Amino acid sequence: MTTTTATREDLLITAEELLAELAAGRKTVLLDIRHAPGGPSKRAEYEAGHLPGAHWVEIGADLSGPRTEHSGNQPLPEPAALQERVRRWGIDEDSLVVVTGETGAPSAARGWLVLAWAGVPDVRLLDGGIDAWTGAGGELVTEEPEPGRGTFEIVPGSIPTIDADGAAALARRGVLLDARGAKQYVGEPPVEGQPRQGHIPGAISAPVGGNLDETGRIRPAAELLERFAALGVTPGIEVGAYCGGGVAAAHEALVLRTLGIEAPVFVGSWSAWASDPSRPVAVGPDAG
Repeated sequence: MTTTTATREDLLITAEELLAELAAGRKTVLLDIRHAPGGPSKRAEYEAGHLPGAHWVEIGADLSGPRTEHSGNQPLPEPAALQERVRRWGIDEDSLVVVTGETGAPSAARGWLVLAWAGVPDVRLLDGGIDAWTGAGGELVTEEPEPGRGTFEIVPGSIPTIDADGAAALARRGVLLDARGAKQYVGEPPVEGQPRQGHIPGAISAPVGGNLDETGRIRPAAELLERFAALGVTPGIEVGAYCGGGVAAAHEALVLRTLGIEAPVFVGSWSAWASDPSRPVAVGPDAG
């Protein structure tokens, strides 16, 4: 496997730690990334209560770029558009950026993926999400922050990603993890309106929910190492991840990175793979 120097402390922050950083006056940018896949915007929930100073971020509008025929539903944003958003959110070189969302949901990890890809130095996921924040005594507010004037200049490509060809090759020579639910991986029975279902041949089912404990927090490192070892993630094995549209896989990659394991994301994921009828599809519980 490819290792990184990142640690759990570099990538995750507890609500208590965030409260302490804010109390100490640390320059902090908060991004609220609530998301309902295939459903309506959750902005109304943000407006009803969010962390003080948190900016509202839409995965489709802010963390994705224009679609092309085989790009998948949520390709990475165009660099110029992302640069403008980074400025608007007020991100500087020395900012602590904290991405958060609903407890147990992987959506905030998409923010980590995009900003880490853009080279933002310190991006962390609020472990446990909004419930952890209120549980630690943090307040929620309805006031929205003014646009910032961030000075950070993005560096696209700062962490690796893979495309469809790279995912196919990785499934043959290493471990390609499918972060979707088991039903989506199996692909049976067919769902109306979704003619191509199943998984990338050779991919291993690794639903993202398995990374979390019963409270919606990321499980201890020892448990995660055991989980991924059982899925074939062992020393010397190359690892990557995909999902339906590049959100759950971001969470899988983030969790692996907390263990020192680099797992590039196939950003287009299944929505890109299935858009190309020339690409093979495996169905059933076996990798294929």
